[in-house]
Amino acid sequence: MDLCRFQGARAVSLAAVGIIGLGIVGSRVAENYRAAGHQVRVWSRTPRNQEPNFLETPAAVASVASVVQIFVNTGESLLAVLEAMRPALTTEHIIINSSTVSLPATQAAEQLVTACGAQFLDCPFTGSKLAAAAGQLIYYVGGSADLLEKVRPLLVHSSKEILLLGEIGDATVLKLVTNMVSATTVQILAEAMAVTAAAGIPQEKFLRAMEGNANCSGLVRMKVPAMAAGDFSPHFSLKNMLKDSRFALELAAAHGLDLPVLTATSDCMAELDAQGRGEEDFAVLATKYL
Repeated sequence: MDLCRFQGARAVSLAAVGIIGLGIVGSRVAENYRAAGHQVRVWSRTPRNQEPNFLETPAAVASVASVVQIFVNTGESLLAVLEAMRPALTTEHIIINSSTVSLPATQAAEQLVTACGAQFLDCPFTGSKLAAAAGQLIYYVGGSADLLEKVRPLLVHSSKEILLLGEIGDATVLKLVTNMVSATTVQILAEAMAVTAAAGIPQEKFLRAMEGNANCSGLVRMKVPAMAAGDFSPHFSLKNMLKDSRFALELAAAHGLDLPVLTATSDCMAELDAQGRGEEDFAVLATKYL
């Protein structure tokens, strides 16, 4: 394992790394890094006493790890973590933000980090529970190519692909718009399955028909059987998809764009969230019809 990556005169130690946020993905990324031989120091808002090397504060994590990767749910949480970490940040630190937050929150996070002399990568991902467990995430990266090369030897242990897609903020936008496609795809799958059921046709025949269709995808193959079975154990929660959809709608509104399909899907998700189903997989959209 490559524990140090050199860029000019500065060596970035990857022997000890920090993970902030131990949800569905963050906890599994931490396991991948441990399996690769890294010393992983962790913190999350919800105490996880079973986690090895769980420290008391984000600053405590930053005090022992110069590379810290963050997996939290909201921009407010991201900025709160960075504020808590601020006293420990130095010019040696690299903060990798793998949280999906709004574009303004990403920009504010970069400003906070760089004001401390540290460096920042905009690094959300695509892939949910199974991909995270298998080290098969795909990272969308915005920021410096040189900085990415410093941390690539770490990120490869949790991913199958790392895509440099532009400047800070560009990766956030691309993550939001790809989630738009995922959310609305599951919504139209639910509607199509409702028509299939109303016609008295078994759902497995719908999947067979879709498998030969140009619209078929990994998402279709994953969600249709789960929706048909009523299995909504979370791979990507409804509340997080609703959050991301709202960020995309805010971004569109800032550019004077109307998104009727995403708006309708967001409304359906909001209705289910209000019914207390936000922790379930966003495939729970099917319950309106099936």
